[in-house]
Amino acid sequence: MPALLEPQTTRLMFVPSPLGDVRITSDGVALTSLYLPGHGRTEATDIEDADDVLQETARQLTAYFAGKLREFDLPLSLAGTPFQQKVWEELTRIPFGETISYAELARRVGNSNAFRAVGLANGRNPVSIIVPCHRVIGSNGKLTGYGGGLPTKEWLLKHEQPK
Repeated sequence: MPALLEPQTTRLMFVPSPLGDVRITSDGVALTSLYLPGHGRTEATDIEDADDVLQETARQLTAYFAGKLREFDLPLSLAGTPFQQKVWEELTRIPFGETISYAELARRVGNSNAFRAVGLANGRNPVSIIVPCHRVIGSNGKLTGYGGGLPTKEWLLKHEQPK
């Protein structure tokens, strides 16, 4: 009989932002999720406990929303397939204030025909903003798909433009 695993406690914190309260979680060692208002849910094993990871994430998010931070430096623990991990890693290489298309992202991960798969992986990104999936747009330059909604994606892209 396999050993039963204890459910892992996820630490949870809400960070005020211009978009509403952002929900962040950690496993005590690394950030595990960031959800914009209206997304993500609290599990029975989640406890509100602002550990060091969450405190630092909150500090960096506050600086980002204040226009004082362009690049995050946080430990991440992201559950995903190897392909999703590859896409998320590539997302972190999109410079602040710039955008690329799904087709370009697919090319960068090594399969220019995989733009739909790249879009799906992009949509499963568990730490939006920090892994900047909002910087990916349609080939025609239009905003497409975003878990936080297109108005939020538009807000984030405008926020990252030079003032």
